[in-house]
Amino acid sequence: MDLPAFGDDLDDDIAAQYVIHQSLQEVYKKDSVVEVTENSSSFSMSSEHEKIVAAIRVGDEKTLAKLSVHQSAFLEADDRGWIPLHEAAAQKEKTILEITFKSTDYSVWEQETQKGETPLFVAVHHCRLDNVGFLLSNSCNPDAKNEAEDSPLVIAIRHGFYDIASLLLRHKAIVNLACADNRTALHEAAKLGRKDIAGLLIRAGADVDYTSNFGFTPLALAAQNGHTDVMEVLIQKGRACVMAQASDSASILFEAAAAGNPDAVSLLLEYGADANIPKHSGHLPLHRAAYRGHLLALRMLIPVTDISAIRRSGISPVHSAAAGGHPQCLDLLLRSGFDANFMLAQRVRKGYDDERKSALYFAVSNNDISSTTLLLDAGALPNQDPINCLQVALRMGNYELVNLLLRHGANVNYVCKVNPLHFPSALQYALKDEIMLRMLLNYGYDVHKCFECPYGNNVHFILGYEGWTSTIIKDTMFCEVITLTWLRHLSGNVVRVMLDYVDHVEFCSKLRETLVKQKLWSEIHAISTNPRSLKHLCRLKIRRCMGRLHLRCPVFMTYLPLPNRLKDYILYKEYDLYGQGNFVRTW
Repeated sequence: MDLPAFGDDLDDDIAAQYVIHQSLQEVYKKDSVVEVTENSSSFSMSSEHEKIVAAIRVGDEKTLAKLSVHQSAFLEADDRGWIPLHEAAAQKEKTILEITFKSTDYSVWEQETQKGETPLFVAVHHCRLDNVGFLLSNSCNPDAKNEAEDSPLVIAIRHGFYDIASLLLRHKAIVNLACADNRTALHEAAKLGRKDIAGLLIRAGADVDYTSNFGFTPLALAAQNGHTDVMEVLIQKGRACVMAQASDSASILFEAAAAGNPDAVSLLLEYGADANIPKHSGHLPLHRAAYRGHLLALRMLIPVTDISAIRRSGISPVHSAAAGGHPQCLDLLLRSGFDANFMLAQRVRKGYDDERKSALYFAVSNNDISSTTLLLDAGALPNQDPINCLQVALRMGNYELVNLLLRHGANVNYVCKVNPLHFPSALQYALKDEIMLRMLLNYGYDVHKCFECPYGNNVHFILGYEGWTSTIIKDTMFCEVITLTWLRHLSGNVVRVMLDYVDHVEFCSKLRETLVKQKLWSEIHAISTNPRSLKHLCRLKIRRCMGRLHLRCPVFMTYLPLPNRLKDYILYKEYDLYGQGNFVRTW
């Protein structure tokens, strides 16, 4: 998968169409086989036919010669559509084929099986060189295609039968015959890396720039599959065009970058391929190499790709490397000067439901610690996306990722745009996890917002059934959330932890009603009704003076002229369960 909105998994419409096309062909083939099998009981062979087939299969020339008088039996087809001539073409002994051929009426020399295969096609498929030569010398059609639109020449190439391919060409097989998906024999040879056969076809007059239904030339298919030796033959002997583009505007260099063979990329660049030609989605070869993790190809493409072309694409290769989860490629790009804060163009963002913008968002979404670290160390800003990167990490419950984002300035007090609450949204992902909750609170979470309530000690006005409202949830108070039936059992633990980060707070009537039923109520009541220690109050005062922005940037503390012990106290290190390696959940 490239970038989900504009990469390999979504924007390669032509490739997807091809896969669907191939799948439908396979389904058709399977259905044909099933139909033949179901109808096999309707085939009734004569005893002479069965004897002829048996003699052919064991190579019994004498018996076959004696049976040649039963010419009608040589016309009978089995459930596969095979007549004895097909059986003979598939056997090793040329003499068997000669006897069968002479005993078979000329009208069925080109008869096709259920799969559309002539006797010559069968001989090619089974690599029977002598049989192929015999049938060709008797004027059998070298271009008769089967139901899959494959010619005997294509089959010979697919199986690597150089001698048979050569023989077919000498007997006037059409070298540029369009087969399945409008591909020629040279397409097949290029795709499979048949260097010798590709040279043979070129000498026979093959069109090196013939395009398939999807706009692929043989050179493009060779590049797709990383066959550099075939590419050299096509370019040097066939003068193939290195600037050709497929139906989706993907260049041959783009296909080579996707395959990742550095020799193929180098060869194309040597012969003038342009690294700045985008496909219709805007992707350049550089993007594809970065997404696929092809480090060597990426290293070659960086110096030949124009920054202006990248800007026009609206996508940075940093996004591609982050989306593909390739830290090595990401590191190379960042060291090469690519901006960690390059944002997706507006037209590209619209392809995502979350309208993400930053490369960091891709890394965080992939739960990729290595890539996230590289981006943050390179100066990536963690608060640039409509959905905060911290929210994504919290939703996944990854302590390391959350801690990493917080240490690099992620806004712990972000507000979710969908159903915004009165208190910062991050809390909803930490209500059941003290480790995560304290991590948020240590980095300056606005706890006071949780104790604000417009009703105070008055009766709370109920808008509807619990947990349901006919309108969009907006500015919902903490007391309304924590007192829900499925959350109220957590209220004591959550409020008790929160008290470590505030001075004196008042509980509204609704929150108090729930808290008094909790095991920790006596401790909560004692803390909330008694004066707090001077040390605690000083800590809160210092943190207020520092401001939340500085609390979100721990590096700031290194510049304060304070003892390390005091710095640790200000930062609530005694409550840093994650930093202490204390992952035992007590709730």
